[in-house]
Amino acid sequence: MTTESQTHLFQLPILPTLLQWTLTITVPCLTVILAVRLIMTPLFLQVEYTRPDFPEDYYGFSTDNRIQYAPYAIEYLLNGADISFLGDLRFPDGKEMYNVRELQHMRDVKLVTQAALTAGIIIGLYWLIGGTILWRFYRNRFTIAAQNGALLTLALIASIIIISVVSWDSFFTSFHKTFFADGTWRFEYSDTLIRLFPEQFWFDAALVIGAFSFGISILLLTLLRRMQK
Repeated sequence: MTTESQTHLFQLPILPTLLQWTLTITVPCLTVILAVRLIMTPLFLQVEYTRPDFPEDYYGFSTDNRIQYAPYAIEYLLNGADISFLGDLRFPDGKEMYNVRELQHMRDVKLVTQAALTAGIIIGLYWLIGGTILWRFYRNRFTIAAQNGALLTLALIASIIIISVVSWDSFFTSFHKTFFADGTWRFEYSDTLIRLFPEQFWFDAALVIGAFSFGISILLLTLLRRMQK
């Protein structure tokens, strides 16, 4: 295909509209996935577990224990290993670290996590290609797409934060019911998953995801406004 024919393709009437709307609606997805990846790091675990008001484990895990054991769960979600990666883990006394129900849930979580991260890569590539086309041929539409995407992200994040703060239990339950089968994600307080990742951990993670997405959106809006001057 010649350069002239490529240029003509990019100038078809439906293409800029399609790109503009799809880029807009994918901004929230991309920012949230980036935020999720941010909390799946040893640094977030370190900060979270060492907070003065983080709930203690009444079954014996110290802060050092949590910092030592929790990264294995995160690493499993990100690597290509099968469930034996966690199933083979043992406490110093030889007891299995995770029971059968916990391992099944972690297998389910891995499927959701890796699907989300894969989607993030695809969306990122789409933004790179689609954004480049709009920037080159329809710069005004690129600006509109990015601005609307940032505003949409702010609206969604604000709504989620309000809902989670006002009714965290309902939000937490609804989230799990969306992605996991009933009865597969509730555990005893004595189970390792709850001892490492109590409800406070997920509440804090949701706030960090919201704050990160909010900050990225504000930064994007600021940069776009400066570019327009």
